Amino acid sequence: MSFKTLGLSEEILKSIEEVGYENPSEIQKQAIPQVLMGRDILGCAQTGTGKTASFMLPLVEILSTGQSKSRMPRSLILAPTRELAMQVSEDFKLFNKYLKLQMALLIGGVSFSEQDSKLAKGVDVLVATPGRLLDHVERGKIILKDVKILVIDEADRMLDMGFIPDIEKITRLLPKIRQTLFFSATLSQEIRHIGENFLINPKEITVSPSSSTAVGIESFLIKTTKKEKLNKLERILNIEKIKNAVIFCNKKIDINKVNTFLKNHKFKTVCLHGDMNQSSRINSLEEFKNGLADILVASDVAARGLDVAGLSHVFNYDVPNNPEDYVHRIGRTGRAGLSGKAFTLYDDGDEKSILMIEKLIKKKINIYNFDNNTNKVQHKQTNITEEKNPEKQDVIKVNKIKTEFPPIENFVNFKESGNIPSFLINK
Repeated sequence: MSFKTLGLSEEILKSIEEVGYENPSEIQKQAIPQVLMGRDILGCAQTGTGKTASFMLPLVEILSTGQSKSRMPRSLILAPTRELAMQVSEDFKLFNKYLKLQMALLIGGVSFSEQDSKLAKGVDVLVATPGRLLDHVERGKIILKDVKILVIDEADRMLDMGFIPDIEKITRLLPKIRQTLFFSATLSQEIRHIGENFLINPKEITVSPSSSTAVGIESFLIKTTKKEKLNKLERILNIEKIKNAVIFCNKKIDINKVNTFLKNHKFKTVCLHGDMNQSSRINSLEEFKNGLADILVASDVAARGLDVAGLSHVFNYDVPNNPEDYVHRIGRTGRAGLSGKAFTLYDDGDEKSILMIEKLIKKKINIYNFDNNTNKVQHKQTNITEEKNPEKQDVIKVNKIKTEFPPIENFVNFKESGNIPSFLINK
């Protein structure tokens, strides 16, 4: 199937070709025709599957006829973070290249007057974070009664960040008769229940559930201690052939510590976290995307909104606080059919979290062996030993073992007793 069969105009098809898209992804194949038919959508798609284009392409197609009025946007896209909203707005610019639609971006850290000026001229597409949109509503600078299409992006992250009450408040300001596209990386019962409040007879589309990692991503665990952590990070960065990489930390203080350490060791790095002002955050992202920095050290604020073509590596300096974030973090690499590598540093206190991640993704994660990294990698999943012989081709011995996931409670109980049986943990 090609984009030409999806009912898109020649102008949009030309912009798609220039972006470099050859064939639609699975979520695009399923969602675009349904959106063009006017159906509400309840969509679940893993990071990196082309989800943004699956709603943006039909949205600009629908809006290509008609005209906007001052302060009355014709469509509204809600995103949980400034970075994600910025990325969505960049995608709009790509697909709007040969159309004349107007767009405004409402995010914090940018002056109200500049945003107000765009709204006054009239916009077809309004991309916003919930908080900044409500600020404009309360100032009387925007009217939402003409919104024909509402897109709620990353609904599960909206829930995590406490934005659902704001979204409910916003939807009460919209026309009752509208088209709503509700997208989430996960589709829990709670998310489904929230979606029921916004959708009318939706078409449910699920592609690559969030419990799976992309096929092209090779994942490794690196055992360490708090004292060795920075040195082991530097060591793996020097071993790997890195084109560009993101290093995720759980705490802002660690972001600054890692960034400073790597700069002192001659790495080109920038950092990104919630305490930075908007101009600094934009500068960091631009430097990284333009290749002026090879490494971005970031908090999870960047996990959903960051889209860098051909990202070669992801490093988890800390094990993520919840298993789903592991999938979203490493999903920054191995996108669009490309390969990528993900490394996670962990210590003894992280073993329960590792088990929970492996239970979610339904496979064991390989252990990386520094001592003999050129010819031997310990595989928790299949116990593969790779031996190189200079006179013969590589010989690979495979001894398949059925992957089993013991109850987390059992692991914790044995852990506290100080005696963990080998069948509960395989290292």
